[in-house]
Amino acid sequence: MKTLKLGIMGMSPGNGHPYSWAAICNGYDKKAMAKCPFPVIPQYLAKQPPATMRLEGTEATHVWTQDKKISKHIAAASLIKNIVDDATDMIGQVDAVILARDDGENHLQMAQPFIEANVPILIDKPLTDRQGDLRQFIKYYEAGKTIMSCSSARYSHSIMAFKKNNKVGKILTANGVSPKYWRTYGIHVIEGIYAVMGGGIEAVQNVGKKDEEIVHLQYKDGRHAVLQTFAHITSGNMFFYGEKGCQEVGDPDSFFQFKNMISHFVEYLKTGQPPFDWHETIETIKVVIAGEKSLNEGGRIVRLDEIN
Repeated sequence: MKTLKLGIMGMSPGNGHPYSWAAICNGYDKKAMAKCPFPVIPQYLAKQPPATMRLEGTEATHVWTQDKKISKHIAAASLIKNIVDDATDMIGQVDAVILARDDGENHLQMAQPFIEANVPILIDKPLTDRQGDLRQFIKYYEAGKTIMSCSSARYSHSIMAFKKNNKVGKILTANGVSPKYWRTYGIHVIEGIYAVMGGGIEAVQNVGKKDEEIVHLQYKDGRHAVLQTFAHITSGNMFFYGEKGCQEVGDPDSFFQFKNMISHFVEYLKTGQPPFDWHETIETIKVVIAGEKSLNEGGRIVRLDEIN
């Protein structure tokens, strides 16, 4: 079986995905990874059984970041053979790229050369947080470009188990709380809720404040969800409330989520079949944008059909 060659693009402040996502493909050097500036990464990598650590059939062969010193350390820690001076140097050298930054405002600019060169791409959440950029991504999706973007929350143990064995009946409302910021981390709770409750979100209202977002989602069929992002908390969770009870859904196993997400991207590359409909990505990103818009406009209720 052919080994898929992947390029890694990173990184943004506070986000160590290039280290861990490359390690999932390649394995890692323990001594170099111990100096990773995100201590949680070597900690959860060390917990993985060596026999199942790597995602078979893939290799992260190239890396680029804005700082060559950082690129060299990622390469050493995650066993990447090639460091490039410009991200686009990877075009023609890899089968696909992973854009491992979480600053959505930069995603279109960074992804565009690859998309237009027909290089498949996995884009870290959120796809974008800009309405104009979203319109361009929609054009790419409609043109059949191979783009996957999601929160790894949809691939967590607990979300998948709950979807398979829902004991609370028809879900009428839900709430989710996440640390950090709505523009970058709101997508985790949006997509976790979405993976269970599905689409059909009609309107969004942000009644919180900067760094303390409280966002109400109104569904077309009368269901609700309340999502919160707080900059100064360290963990979060989700709860689903149905006609027969309540279920807490939370999962600290980041490694499993990441590996599961990347494996679905790899399967997409092999089969040409996306793991979920791209319209789901568009709807969840509209929620991100609408939540920011509502906050900036004094808590106004923003309908998703305004985001076009």
